[in-house]
Amino acid sequence: MNKKTFMTMRKPAWDEFSELLAKRSKTRRHPLSGPEVQQFSTLYRELCNDLSMVRSRKLGEDLEAYLNALVSEGHNSFYESPAVKLSEFWNFVFVDYPRTFRRHWRYFLMAVLLFFGPFFCSWVTIQINPSLAERVLSADQLEQASVMYSAESIEERRSADIVAYGQERTGMFGFYIFNNVGIALRTFAGGVLFGIVTVYTLLSNGIVLGTISGFLLSEGHGDRFLSFIISHGSFELTAIAIAGGAGLMLGHAMIHPGQQTRLQSLKTRGVDALKIALGAAVMLVVAAFLEAFWSPANIPNQFKYIMGSSLWLIVVFYLMFSGRR
Repeated sequence: MNKKTFMTMRKPAWDEFSELLAKRSKTRRHPLSGPEVQQFSTLYRELCNDLSMVRSRKLGEDLEAYLNALVSEGHNSFYESPAVKLSEFWNFVFVDYPRTFRRHWRYFLMAVLLFFGPFFCSWVTIQINPSLAERVLSADQLEQASVMYSAESIEERRSADIVAYGQERTGMFGFYIFNNVGIALRTFAGGVLFGIVTVYTLLSNGIVLGTISGFLLSEGHGDRFLSFIISHGSFELTAIAIAGGAGLMLGHAMIHPGQQTRLQSLKTRGVDALKIALGAAVMLVVAAFLEAFWSPANIPNQFKYIMGSSLWLIVVFYLMFSGRR
């Protein structure tokens, strides 16, 4: 079969496919009908076969380029992801996600005990006996934390050039996202190993954060430290516990798969667990923004306490009541 005969036979199908592509691009909000989708799929497969034939028989680079462009456009149109509507995003954030969270609140409660229990115990213990802090963190780490929250260090950072300060805050925003979201995802993913890594991560982070908090208060940095953490802590600490709860869901699926295999159990419960963990990651992005730009801002501490307390109430109200009928 020569090129002219081939084009005469197949050109009508190519034109028909081009018309469907044009209609698809003009009516993206209204998808093709069932018969049109079936026709699109059939013509697309035929078009791929035509392109393969043109290449194997070397019927011309111009024809190959034409068909290749048509196949590429058809592939992008056929396999493109549906557009995310604002209403769907709103429904996920304020209805679907909090409902999913509340269905599995027992895992969150267990994660809260594993994280906040060591956190407050370490806080109180170290504040009473600061010398015990060196059993958890090195002397250099404790000294660095103390210097960071000293009055002189804070004034020095605030008096820096505004451009340099803005660049520093932007850099810290990226660091906080990388660090905090990384902790949350490791806490969640560790549940696959029968929950052992999740439990360890919650306990260890609770002890370390509690140690730092107790040590800074014992050094006399309480007001500066608490006014700094109260706002972003509502999102950050809660999100870590939420990610831990999602990890415990995976661990429970591995330990008690029921009548399913462990892989089947993981797939069944993993959908909700992943959804909860992704929500925690979003909360950590919000926390990173607050920690980078609001918490270190030169604002009276009284306003920070008011703002921080309000954010804690908002987080609690959101998780407990959002999405209820």
